[in-house]
Amino acid sequence: MKNEQSSGQQAPAPQKAPASETRQELRVGVVGIGWAGQQHLKAYASLRGVRIVSLAGMEQELRGSLQAEYSIPSAFSDWEEMLEHGGLDAISVAVPTFLHAPIAVAALERGIHVLSEKPIARNAVEGQAMVDAARKAGRVLDVAFNHRRRGDIQALKGVIEQGGLGRPYYAKASWLRRSGIPTLGSWFTNPELAGGGPLADIGVHALDYALHLLGEPKVVSVSAATHSELGPQGRGGGSQYSALASRHAFEVEDFASAFLRLEGGGTLLIEASWATYRETDDLLDFTVYGTDGGAELKVQGAPFPPVGELRVFTEKDGESADYVPSVLPGRAHDGVVEDFVTAVRGGAGIWGEHDGSLALYRAQVIDACYQSAREQREVRL
Repeated sequence: MKNEQSSGQQAPAPQKAPASETRQELRVGVVGIGWAGQQHLKAYASLRGVRIVSLAGMEQELRGSLQAEYSIPSAFSDWEEMLEHGGLDAISVAVPTFLHAPIAVAALERGIHVLSEKPIARNAVEGQAMVDAARKAGRVLDVAFNHRRRGDIQALKGVIEQGGLGRPYYAKASWLRRSGIPTLGSWFTNPELAGGGPLADIGVHALDYALHLLGEPKVVSVSAATHSELGPQGRGGGSQYSALASRHAFEVEDFASAFLRLEGGGTLLIEASWATYRETDDLLDFTVYGTDGGAELKVQGAPFPPVGELRVFTEKDGESADYVPSVLPGRAHDGVVEDFVTAVRGGAGIWGEHDGSLALYRAQVIDACYQSAREQREVRL
């Protein structure tokens, strides 16, 4: 198969790894060269014993510059060519959602470990196909939920796990934008390409870190509503979105809310918006009430501030004992990629623990939310 060099010239040859590392060298490729793909490239490049050997992306000029920047031997415009070219131990999939399943399944069938961007796929049916392929191949399938790796969320996780709040019984998680419809006329607003609107795009992050913080409770039922009020009128995206200039009609929601009943009697409220009349700065937040305390996390201007405002509310001897936990910045995609590489290097004995099933469960919950909104009723899982 022809190796298409995006820059028209061979990229500089990467330095040869020492013999002690060569035996363990992990050869990786990245499919997708937008913001997410570039985060994966940067993270892989920082890891010892990992070599980026392939890159796939449609934008020729950007592909060429990234190939040169990271000294990547092979670059392709087509992901199928990249897989056929071979020489890969693992790949990252950082492309529009409708391509997650076909690329991941094709790679897994070739014995290649896969790290996919979120959500796992457009729906749980496609997600199940990816998990089945990972299990059949005996390879790692991970999905990039980078916000659970925020330092403030990790700090709150420690408080909850240590019993600082008692038994949590109610929580609310949201990611809200005022004018945040992504990318002018893009695939994001087409349900056949994206699987949904903000609930599938950023709401899945809120769902993920909420369930993570609460200890992965089973979702018993969901009751959800979706609204599409501003996007179809060309509002809600500032200079980034105009309904009149879109290549794809606005056919998804611009706001969604979902009430989840959890096993054990707890409840969780999820909110996600691309466009709604609220304060200007985006907000990522989490509120939890427990039998012995509560907590609030607010990340104004999300997701960019590395540390949000985290407060814990509790009492001692009948008096307020509220406090602000110490928080360090998290590692975001660097942590995601490092965890993936660690799992791959862990060997076949642990690969089965990384089969994508957690991300599949998120997709099943999101699917139930969309079904509830369509049918205007509670849906049991």
